[in-house]
Amino acid sequence: MPSPHPLRAVFAMDPVHLPLLFPPPLMARLRQAAELDPTLVVRDFTDPAAAGILARTEVLITGWGCPRLDTDVLTAAPELRTVLHAAGSVRSLVGDALWKAGVTVSSAATGNALPVAEYTLAMILLTGKDAFGHRERFRSTHAYPTHRETAATGNVGRRVGVIGASRVGRRLLELLRPFDFTVLLHDPYVSAAEAADLGAELLSLDDLLRRSDIVSLHAPDIPETYRMLDGERLGLIRDGGVLINTSRGALVDPAALTDELVSGRLHAVLDVTEPEPLPAGSPLYHLPNVFLTPHIAGSLGNELERLGRIVVEELERVAGGGGLVHEVREGDLGRVA
Repeated sequence: MPSPHPLRAVFAMDPVHLPLLFPPPLMARLRQAAELDPTLVVRDFTDPAAAGILARTEVLITGWGCPRLDTDVLTAAPELRTVLHAAGSVRSLVGDALWKAGVTVSSAATGNALPVAEYTLAMILLTGKDAFGHRERFRSTHAYPTHRETAATGNVGRRVGVIGASRVGRRLLELLRPFDFTVLLHDPYVSAAEAADLGAELLSLDDLLRRSDIVSLHAPDIPETYRMLDGERLGLIRDGGVLINTSRGALVDPAALTDELVSGRLHAVLDVTEPEPLPAGSPLYHLPNVFLTPHIAGSLGNELERLGRIVVEELERVAGGGGLVHEVREGDLGRVA
C-alpha cells in the first residue's frame, strides 16, 4: 500500500555526483515521489546539523562517497526502511546492522554493467584487429603492415573466454552475439545448458585459459576469486593472448602479470589494477603490449543519468506501494561484486 504521507528521503553521497545522476527532469520526479531537499547531501551520519532530517528519513538515496551504513545510520535514522544506491556494488556500503534491521536495499548495478560491457566489447574488437600493436608500429615506422604481418589479425572465429556470468559478464555475452566469435564461459554457478542459452560453451577455468585468444575477467571480488589468475594460470594463456580486466585488480597476481607483460608473451587491456593507481615507476605505463586506462569502464559523465533513472523508478515504485525491482539481498553478497 502507498505510504499515508509522502516518503521522506535524503541524499547520502559525494555531492559532486548529484547533478549528473539527477539532472532537472529526474530531480523533479524524485521530488514528486518523496519529500526531499535537493540541496541537502549528508556526508556524516553523526553530524548534528543533519540530525533533524535524518530522524525522519525513511529512504536514503546513496552513491559514491556515502559512508558505510552501519549502526551510526540506524541511530541517526530510526525510521529508515529503504536504501536506493545510485551506483554499483553495495558490498562495502552495507553493514550487518542494516540487514538485521530489515532495511531493504536496491542497487543500480544493472545500469552500471552496460558501459563496462560496452567498453569490454570495444576492447575485444580492437585487440582482435591488433589495433594497439599496429598503432605503436605505425608511429615508429610510418609504414603500412605487410600481408604477412596481418595474417593472424581479425575477429572471425576468435576465441573469447569470459570469466564470470555476472551482470557485466551477461551483458557482454549478449553484446558478443552478433559477431563471429567462439565464446567460452567459466562460472561455477552456471550450468552447461544455461551457458548455451547465453551463447557460450561452459568450461573449467583452466580449459578456458588454454583455449582462449582473449580472456575477459568479470568475476566478483570475493575471497574465492582473490588471485584466481596466479602465475600458473596466467601461464596457461597461449603466447600472444590478451587479458582484459574491467573487474578488480585483486583477481590477478600483479607480480606474475607484470612478469608476463614485461616479457612480451601476453598482451593486456587493464582498466583496473592492484594497487590502483599503479606506482609511478610501474613498467605497465610504458609497455607497447599494455593498454592501460584509469578505471573508466564503469558509468562516467552522461552515463550516470542511467543510474539516476533506475533509482527514480525504484523510488516511484516504493512510493506507490510496490516492491523493488533491483533489490540486493544479504545472501547475494557471497557471489556478486
